[in-house]
Amino acid sequence: MKDENASRFDRVCLILDKYQCNPHKLVPILQEIQAEYLYLPEDIMTFVATALRISTATIYGVATFYAHFTLTPKGKHIIKICDGTACHVKKSEEILHRLDQELGLNQKNKTTADMLFTLEPVACLGACGLAPAVVIDEQVHGLMTPDKTMALINQLKEEEARV
Repeated sequence: MKDENASRFDRVCLILDKYQCNPHKLVPILQEIQAEYLYLPEDIMTFVATALRISTATIYGVATFYAHFTLTPKGKHIIKICDGTACHVKKSEEILHRLDQELGLNQKNKTTADMLFTLEPVACLGACGLAPAVVIDEQVHGLMTPDKTMALINQLKEEEARV
């Protein structure tokens, strides 16, 4: 346990060193930390605040201001369901409800218990011509239906089972 915690902080120290512990580089520091952990852990944020000699409130202010950052763990695969006007009219909500049901998710809990999937409804993906659109791990899928979306999810589950 001690070695695991030490290595967690060693990785953060490497990131901080890369930016010379410059508090003006907070956003790229947080971006790299999030890339490493898939979210911004509380203990790491406290450590960063101390290392940069800034308040934890400053760090949390930045982390909560930008939508890119998350303070809660996300799944390995991020699924974004567009609910912009074009997608909504073409029934993107049905896709969202089906995924919630099949993955055991709800309004409050958007990450599966096995940490494999996180479902994120978004206002717009900028793919209106492909409505309804779904993005899975940064890959856009257009003209989706609940069945097509579940087929992609099941394919990912099968791939994960082989790993």
